[in-house]
Amino acid sequence: MVRSQHHRGPDASGVYIDPARTAGLGHNRLSIIDLSDAGAQPMKSADGRYQIAFNGEIYNYLELRAELSDYPYRSHSDTEVILAAYQRWVNHA
Repeated sequence: MVRSQHHRGPDASGVYIDPARTAGLGHNRLSIIDLSDAGAQPMKSADGRYQIAFNGEIYNYLELRAELSDYPYRSHSDTEVILAAYQRWVNHA
C-alpha cells in the first residue's frame, strides 16, 4: 500500500506494525518542515508508547511546542508536537 502511493511523498517512506501484528501504519513523506531523518514517519513518542502517521500541517505548532517545552523532542517536526500534546492533554502521561 505504501509503495503504491510513493508519488505522494517521494522523500521517504516508513511502516510500523504493532507487536501483536493487529494494526499497522504506513507513511510516504514529503519533507517540508523538518527535512532531517528525525522527522520520518511513522513517528514514535519519546517513551515509545505511541505511534503516529500524520499528513497535514499544524500551523501553530511553534506556539504549542513552546507550551509543551518539557517534552523531550527529537525533531523539529510539527508531527512530534501532536505526540507531545496527546501525552499531556489527552492521555495525561
